[in-house]
Amino acid sequence: MTTSVAEKPTAARTPARRRLHRPLLALTFVMAGLALFCLCAMAFDDRMLLNESVWLKPMKFALAFVLYSFTLAWLLSFPHRGQRLTWWMGTIFAITGVLDVGFIVMQAARGTFSHFNSQDDAFNVIGQQVFMTGVPGLFLANLVIAVALSWQKVTDRPMTRAIHAGLAIAVAGMAVAYAMGFSGKQETTDAYGHPVELVAGHTFEAGQPTVRDGVGGMPITHWSTTGGDLRIAHFLGLHGIQILIVAALLLPRLARRVPWLRTERARADMIWVLALTYAGVFGVVAWQAFRGQALIHPDATTLTAFGAVAAVLVVGTALVYAIRGRSTATVLTAPVTAAVPRRESVSPISR
Repeated sequence: MTTSVAEKPTAARTPARRRLHRPLLALTFVMAGLALFCLCAMAFDDRMLLNESVWLKPMKFALAFVLYSFTLAWLLSFPHRGQRLTWWMGTIFAITGVLDVGFIVMQAARGTFSHFNSQDDAFNVIGQQVFMTGVPGLFLANLVIAVALSWQKVTDRPMTRAIHAGLAIAVAGMAVAYAMGFSGKQETTDAYGHPVELVAGHTFEAGQPTVRDGVGGMPITHWSTTGGDLRIAHFLGLHGIQILIVAALLLPRLARRVPWLRTERARADMIWVLALTYAGVFGVVAWQAFRGQALIHPDATTLTAFGAVAAVLVVGTALVYAIRGRSTATVLTAPVTAAVPRRESVSPISR
């Protein structure tokens, strides 16, 4: 009598779970903790630099890094070609971010400036060298990630376009910050009243006053109300990617009420329209700053430029409606979903 041996069932292949880029995720948590620390420090430390708390700048940097590093950690979790390269670029971004913001924090604790500080004490001289090396490191790491992902479809079409356009705008936002070095010298004092020469600043203003930064600052941000503050364009550029990603997530919900948005192509085209509009706003704000004009005091030329950007949004939306609206009748009645990642194995290096 022969006995048959039951065939061992084969284990079903389960797709690897996406994991956020760990060094960037760690940077996110570190910066979140730093932001909380700075907020508490402002309540007990009354030292001021250019009419703002010494802890305001490190807090703003910490919050910016929380948003941007988490966004990078999330988008690098999508399966894509060149994962080893982008993983290392993300890691370089995280390490460099800690070094750069760490220097900003140390200078705040010392009651002096981190950016453009020409003091000749040993700590500042060494710190400025580290700082001047780290800033290009952040820019180049982000640039490599942007180029590596720019030709790939990492998720559905609308989200992919949001990522591509957002990274490109972020690169421009980082690049425009280098122009601050041409704004001219400033003469001011540190938190203890000691004179400090800054080799540059954030603000362009006619007549090049001795002090331009921190004069007539806006609430909370302390952006200039008397001159063209390039920090505004820098901020808009860096965080455009979050705006576009949120738009890509919201469009499917809007499509439930707007029939012509129910096709993926229509939503992808709308992302291009929104990206062009956002890039236009970024460009006008940067141009306004270079002209030495405060954001809240636009002249007729600036208002005309903003009007042209608004026209891009209106005309672009109308074109998408005219072209894609015709195919609405062929859309299936299945629920519209957003950014469903492709189920593929993920390289171990990204875990």
